Amino acid sequence: MCGDERREGSEDISVTRASCDFEASAGANGKDEIGKFAGLENLSLKDIRKRWSRLFNASVPSGLSRDLMVRGIVYKIQEKAHGGLSQATKRKLNTIAKKIDGDDRSELDTGPALKPGAKLIREWQARTYTVTVLDDGFEYNGKRYGSLSMIAREITGVRWSGPRFFGLKKGKVDV
Repeated sequence: MCGDERREGSEDISVTRASCDFEASAGANGKDEIGKFAGLENLSLKDIRKRWSRLFNASVPSGLSRDLMVRGIVYKIQEKAHGGLSQATKRKLNTIAKKIDGDDRSELDTGPALKPGAKLIREWQARTYTVTVLDDGFEYNGKRYGSLSMIAREITGVRWSGPRFFGLKKGKVDV
């Protein structure tokens, strides 16, 4: 809808040039010029709803204020320009969501954030084990794993909580 003007009934649903320019430049070179968002503030509520629907491929959730819609639109444009959440952040959010959905709010602490490239070192039975954190899992001994628990089981031969085995969760670790 950027750049064109159409009439729907008698209502003009044109979108301001400033916000369209940002969308075009964001896709092309990823520049983040916050001043170009000013055009969103001048749009009618109807136009903001249409912009939301186009960017999110969904209707606006009921009860969402104008301010939150504008913030959501700006976030979505920035996400398109600069990329979304990292895999590690998505994993952490999914873990939290599952605990909330299951009403298990007793342990919402998901431990420290592990950044890709970080090394986890564990000494166990007089041997040192090193695990590298990846965007989408972990690497141990040249092999990729989806969870620390799988690595802990590989090392010990029995089921372990991977985060606990590597000292990321509270609890006794030494065996």
